[in-house]
Parts: sequence; structure tokens; C-alpha cells
Amino acid sequence: MSEFQERTLNYYRQQQYQPGWFDLLSLMINGMLNNAGEQESHAFLRQMGDSLAGRYPLGAARTVGELEQQINLALARFNWGFVDVQPHETAMLIHHMALPSAGGQMDDRQWRQALGAVLSGLYARWLGEQGGSPTVSLTCLDTGSTTATFRYQL
Repeated sequence: MSEFQERTLNYYRQQQYQPGWFDLLSLMINGMLNNAGEQESHAFLRQMGDSLAGRYPLGAARTVGELEQQINLALARFNWGFVDVQPHETAMLIHHMALPSAGGQMDDRQWRQALGAVLSGLYARWLGEQGGSPTVSLTCLDTGSTTATFRYQL
């Protein structure tokens, strides 16, 4: 088992799920997807992620390690998992582990894509507030059963 798999399992073991709140959220997301469709719903969810980032701004980060730490502190407040940020020559990858589970309340693929949209808005705003250029895009590359990968690159 890899270090991240072990860290993810430990994370899930420590979390408490609040009945009712997750049920309401999954019903709302399902309703949006059924009434507005995926494209419109994901645009709205990205906006909600952006708004959430505005309510919970990160502290200033001078290094990638400090950025990762600031993101993880914010995510810990929500019990939304943790990230591993990997800088590359022309891009930055954000690996989000321990995504909140759909808990069987909705289709897993739709849930992961909805979370990917929220997190795209969240990370884009946080990176912009850390001095990132508005012309640099953040793309959700993949959502697995417990992970999502984002690329920040021109």
C-alpha cells in the first residue's frame, strides 16, 4: 500500500459524517443535474467553489510547500480530504485525496464530477489570490473513486 493510500485510509477512519446534511446536498446536486444538465450544473458548482474560497481565503504562501499546507488547513475545516501539490516546469498538479464519498446517495461518477467542479472553482480562486494569473487555467484532469487531479497551466 502506498503512502497516499495509507494516508487516505487513515483520513477516512477519522471522519464523522453528519446525517441529513449530506442527504440534502446530494438531493440538491441530483436535482440540478436532472433539471439543468451537467454543463450548466458544473458551471454553477464552479461558481460556488469560487464563492467558498472567498469565504475561506488562504494565508499567504511563499513556497509550494506552504501553499499545500494552507490548502490542507482549509480542507481540514470541511473534512474534504487533503492535497499533494506537485510543481513542474510549466505546470502545477494538485492531487486531491480522500474526496468526500457519495455514500450511496447518488451516482458515484456524477458525484465525483460535481465535486471536481466545486474544487475547480475553489482552487482557481485560491491560486489567483496567491498571485496566479487569471489567464492561467485550472483543469480537472481526472476524478477517481477517492481522488481528483487538477492541472494549473497556460
